[in-house]
Amino acid sequence: MKKYNIPDLPLGFDLETKAVLKQLNLANKKLAELKGVALTIPNESILISTLTLQEAKESSSVENIVTTQDDLFKEDVGIQNEISNAAAKEVLNYRKAMQTGFELVKKNQLLTCNMIQSIQAELESNRAGFRTVPGTQLKNNLGEVVYTPPQEYDEIVRMMSNLEQFINDADVSELDPLIKLAIVHHQFESIHPFFDGNGRTGRIINILMLVTNKLLDLPILYLSRFITRNNGQYYQLIQAIRDKDGDNFKEWEEWILFILKGIEETSDDTIHLIKAISGLMAEYKIRLRGILGNKYKHDLLNNLFRHPYTKIEYVEKDMIVSRQTASKYLDMIVEDGLLRKMKLGKDNYYMNDALCQLFINQGRVKKDDEM
Repeated sequence: MKKYNIPDLPLGFDLETKAVLKQLNLANKKLAELKGVALTIPNESILISTLTLQEAKESSSVENIVTTQDDLFKEDVGIQNEISNAAAKEVLNYRKAMQTGFELVKKNQLLTCNMIQSIQAELESNRAGFRTVPGTQLKNNLGEVVYTPPQEYDEIVRMMSNLEQFINDADVSELDPLIKLAIVHHQFESIHPFFDGNGRTGRIINILMLVTNKLLDLPILYLSRFITRNNGQYYQLIQAIRDKDGDNFKEWEEWILFILKGIEETSDDTIHLIKAISGLMAEYKIRLRGILGNKYKHDLLNNLFRHPYTKIEYVEKDMIVSRQTASKYLDMIVEDGLLRKMKLGKDNYYMNDALCQLFINQGRVKKDDEM
């Protein structure tokens, strides 16, 4: 197996080929449309809460951390199964790490090595930092070593510092941010700086680079869905660059085209989903006003869409009403068919089935929207 000598960035050849620029234009157009569509839901916490959870689910599934939408929503509101759902907990850790990263880049308008380490620490619930002990190898499903990343701590730190400069210093490279994103993702996965959580941390970096470059205002694009759908090609393209080492211009071009296509397709999927959420919210708003009359508050609508599973305590807090009043309102909404009541143990939970179905049947939502 040929050793891959990870290059310093920027790369030594021009990757803005005709094919790349054509796909780049399509990806940027879709991202701009997504950024605009997101404004149709003025309460950003709804999109951050629900869509980052979907990205967390998809990204975790790449690492064979698989959970159902139902288990995920239950875990999110503290509904414990008889056997705790470890996968759902890991997915929620991913969302927490994503939100940590989002708050950091929003505040600093940078994405530094320290921030990346904070994101990974949140993800893995430890502060191990960059690898300090040699021996890390990447293996395929047969247990065969396919790649050996840098082993020495000093080399990892040097490469990550170079990566940090490439991400943040516009004078280092004039490449379009989306091309840089593709390069950064491959570079980070090849450096493989942590003992655990490299794949998921790398996919969080993707989304945060869109935010720092002002291509999105919120971390709502779940590119991991595209990676999950094209898992074999994703790993094949990553490895193809390593296998060719210095003679890999063609492989870099194919990799960048893959990522740009993923951004275009995932933006389109997310646009359809947000439009569907917006339409459902408009329908619920009309019906909730009919149910509650002058007692209706917009905070209630936000609550029902921020939490696909909600409970009395959430409504009590958001609407600033007594527990008895919150319970009464929820029962009225259940009677009208907008929510489904479910008793687990001593507690009642209220399910927004229509919202849950949007996430479960996203492909169907997109198809219907195009008809």
